[in-house]
Amino acid sequence: MTYRVERMTPSGRIALLAGAVALGAILSMPWWASQGLIRDVITLACFIAVAQMWNMLAGYGGLVSVGQQAFVGVGAYAMFVMAQLWGLNPFVAVGLSLLAPALQAVPIYLLLHRLEGPYFAIGTWVVAEALRLIATNTPMLNGGAGMSLRVMTQFSAHERAIAGACLAALLLLVTVGGSYLLLRSRYGIALTAMRDNPVAARSQGVDVQRLRFLIFVAAAVGTGFAGAVYFMVQLRITPPSAFDMNWANLAIFIVMVGGIGSIEGVLIGAVIYFFADRWFGGYGASYLIVLGLLTLMTALFFREGLWGLWRRTFDAPWFPTRRTLIHTGRDTS
Repeated sequence: MTYRVERMTPSGRIALLAGAVALGAILSMPWWASQGLIRDVITLACFIAVAQMWNMLAGYGGLVSVGQQAFVGVGAYAMFVMAQLWGLNPFVAVGLSLLAPALQAVPIYLLLHRLEGPYFAIGTWVVAEALRLIATNTPMLNGGAGMSLRVMTQFSAHERAIAGACLAALLLLVTVGGSYLLLRSRYGIALTAMRDNPVAARSQGVDVQRLRFLIFVAAAVGTGFAGAVYFMVQLRITPPSAFDMNWANLAIFIVMVGGIGSIEGVLIGAVIYFFADRWFGGYGASYLIVLGLLTLMTALFFREGLWGLWRRTFDAPWFPTRRTLIHTGRDTS
């Protein structure tokens, strides 16, 4: 009997094609879309990126953070400092700004990694608040008044649209595509084992602490990337907006409602959050209460999220990571 290992599924091939078309559409937007639509797509890409990085942390690393806004703020402020104060090209500054959250993540992890569960989560929030206070009281950052990215005026609206579209496509490619490639690699098997049972994974030779450290740093870089792109488009930054806890809230909502531990769930949850925020954001506190209750109900009764409900009926993953043994016939040799 002969067999072969199948890693891609028909639904995965369709999703891969759809993803390529979507990235192509994003890259072409400056030539056919309005400035408002381009800004909305970039915002959605940032939401997806932040949520996917939190998904890797909590869904695979077992690190539940409520302080991811720390990396959003540090990445964005690093870009503003390099572009506005140091005179670097702002689009180059976006790439260089990723060094800041990477360097920041190392001491934070070393400080908090001994904490477990809610203590780790509270620790990340405390760090984020401390960074917000530092930014508020730093004269170079103009304190609580914030900074404006005035250097962007040297570029035309069309040039800014092209750069924004390219950065949004690259952000999705790095965070979503990078996560998928990681999960399909041999490290993905270790991550899945660590997600399912860290103790059993450790007993089988998986270096859980090392993997968690690497995921923490990678999530910090991806989150900082999203922060730099988001505030570059906004053209202005303040400590309350950069270190806003709503960044953590949106990530938790998107992942919990869409489905923790799945890339598909992040995409579904991000689209739901984006349109809910656009349509009902004006209702203020009542809108946030509804989102919180929806997250709570999902956690209590539908722990696998909307994507889990879909998978119960249709086994058609968009990002297949399993290896399936396929019987190809009798060996006649």
